[in-house]
Amino acid sequence: MPAGGGARDGRGAGAPQSRRTFLASPGGAALRPGNLCRAAGHSLRSPREASGGRTLMLAETNPEHTGRTATLTPEVLVGEVVMVDQPHARTDDEWLKELARQAAQRKPILPAWMLSGSDFRHTCRWIAAHYLHVSAYHAVRMPVYGGKLALRAPRGVWRFISGGTRWVLDLEGLPVRLAAVRREDAEQYLRLSRQRDGRVRLRTLIAASVAVLGVSGTFVLAVLAPSWAHWATLAGLVAAFGLGGARPDRPLVSRAVVPTHVQELTSNQVTLALSVLGLAGINQAVSKLGDKAIGFPAPITRDGPGWRADVDLPPGVTATEVIERREKLAGALTRPLGCVWPEGNAEVHPGRLVLWVGDQDMSKARKPAWPLLKGGPIDLFKPQPYGTDQRGRWVNLTLMFIAMVIGSIPRMGKTFALREALLIAALDPRAEIHAYDLKGTGDLSALGKVAHRYRAGEDDEDILYAVAAMRELRAELRRRARVIRDLPPDLCPENKVTPELATRRSLGLHPIVVGVDECQVWFEHPEYGAELEEICTDLVKRGPATGIVLILATQRPDAKSLPTAISANASTRFCLKVMGQMENDMVLGTSKYRNGVRATMFAWEDKGIGYFAGEGADARIVSTVFIDGPAANVLAEKARALRERAGRLTGHALGETPEVSRTAGHHLLDDILSVVPVAELRVWNETVVARLAELRPDAYDGWAPEQLTAALKPYGIEVDQIGRRVGGKTVNRRGITRAHVAEKVAERNRLKAAA
Repeated sequence: MPAGGGARDGRGAGAPQSRRTFLASPGGAALRPGNLCRAAGHSLRSPREASGGRTLMLAETNPEHTGRTATLTPEVLVGEVVMVDQPHARTDDEWLKELARQAAQRKPILPAWMLSGSDFRHTCRWIAAHYLHVSAYHAVRMPVYGGKLALRAPRGVWRFISGGTRWVLDLEGLPVRLAAVRREDAEQYLRLSRQRDGRVRLRTLIAASVAVLGVSGTFVLAVLAPSWAHWATLAGLVAAFGLGGARPDRPLVSRAVVPTHVQELTSNQVTLALSVLGLAGINQAVSKLGDKAIGFPAPITRDGPGWRADVDLPPGVTATEVIERREKLAGALTRPLGCVWPEGNAEVHPGRLVLWVGDQDMSKARKPAWPLLKGGPIDLFKPQPYGTDQRGRWVNLTLMFIAMVIGSIPRMGKTFALREALLIAALDPRAEIHAYDLKGTGDLSALGKVAHRYRAGEDDEDILYAVAAMRELRAELRRRARVIRDLPPDLCPENKVTPELATRRSLGLHPIVVGVDECQVWFEHPEYGAELEEICTDLVKRGPATGIVLILATQRPDAKSLPTAISANASTRFCLKVMGQMENDMVLGTSKYRNGVRATMFAWEDKGIGYFAGEGADARIVSTVFIDGPAANVLAEKARALRERAGRLTGHALGETPEVSRTAGHHLLDDILSVVPVAELRVWNETVVARLAELRPDAYDGWAPEQLTAALKPYGIEVDQIGRRVGGKTVNRRGITRAHVAEKVAERNRLKAAA
């Protein structure tokens, strides 16, 4: 290095600079990590002294000289040697960094239960119930406590007399005096005897004075005081002597039973429960670190009708692993399964576990009254209460601008969840209800009082009814799109339906809510399944912006029963108990199972409880409102009265029964074969849609070539590039092959005949 201590290495100003680190090693021996140092630019008294008598090795880390080292003798070393990464080194802005770290962990000024009205009420009720219960418990047992005191009073009197005698006679010092006698220490014995005589005289005087005052007070009390004072004094003496006669192993007051079904959750309970789950990472950390293996970044506190514990799991252990063992965790905590709800908090880190332990089983706990049972009409454009979480807080559902999927195994509350959503929609008089009960048991029959379209069953007539109604909806979707497109910006600034536009009857943009229970019956139908899938896909994708809401419920959430194009575009999902990862992710979304959102953890008793994903929030555990058949009929009557006053009853609710015959229905593939002759082997899409519009203007008017492509996709018919000579030039456009369409029609007919 140059004598001036510059930064250059002698290759000129334009040469790449090397980053050099001085490595000190005795005699040029192997380098040690603790010997890293750097030149600070100050002169040394003695290079040899600075190096401590050691040879300094220069290691170059310039990309052009990787691995080169050179030996620096003390004579060429210039600059003060300063150790890098010293423990006491502190930069000027270090305190700012420390402050930032502390600020990142700031706790709220008020506890969480005071920030929520429902949580505050729950906590106050819990505290009041606790102390009222304790007070009542002990008040009822006051006679028992009095009897115990009376029985223990003689022992207390004896203890008082014997203790007083020992005190007056200074018997506590007797062992010391006897020890002096055994040692034959006359001087110490005399000193102790004089001390004892003085104490006895003083204490005898005090005892005599107390005795005189006591006798005098007793005489005055007996002569002058009223009778109630006699009993009060006697009770006080009995209580005092009874407490004095108590035994340590037999407490006077028994422990009051807490009013909740579970005791207070403690860190020791959580740590012990986690350590028996069979997770190797937890077991190893507990064996090495003990109680410090599992951290609690915040105190365990009351959170609604239960306890909340934030837990930092040991390194390498994720919250998902604990969630998988929810049943075992509940057993370790000795709580009912419906009380224990572990969740992850990935916003902090994958190892942060949020454990909520309720006072009661969630499926059996008392739920607040549903606000929609009372009051007048509602507005679907605003959030409405749909269910409650574990803490009893309402979780809202906004039906407008969404498509919803509900999935579960049978008998877990899927139909009830769908019916509740349709009843919410029915309470808005503007909403047009389409209800399809493909199970055929009449679970949605209450909606028939207000529905524009209603059908129960899966017979051929029911399917044709649904196909005709869904075709009407597809045409209505296109009409609405044109109306919204033609509205001026001041009326429709966001190019979607608004509450004001939905109220204007002349525009016909009122909400339409379609609910389909057991939707797999539609999509698996051999003849109309593909067409219904195509219509539903279009409604899921484009319907929300035009005010059309589609809600599909199925007990078999797989790719065939719930097509991927539909489930992937549904913005709101509700998954009750399912049996596997595929069904879980089919309803809740891809990778939800891997991220710890697992509806497989719900038990058979958790009916109506599932993971709800919507309203722009992560999946939450929600219990829907239990509305049985009679309650549903009452709500439907209320909704009908609201519609009658608003003049909004239409379709099925007015008794209209549209005639739907087998010949009245039309099929896209049949219509294509009718407008494309056999001689025309391949035809452009734009030609096909033009001919279809001439054939059935009410069904195909306004179709674009791209729309025909999308409509053919569910049937497995792909479009290709077709070249034609136009004006002496070859023009390539997308089109279909008639033979492919005919093949699909023949396959459909074979399946229909086999069925």
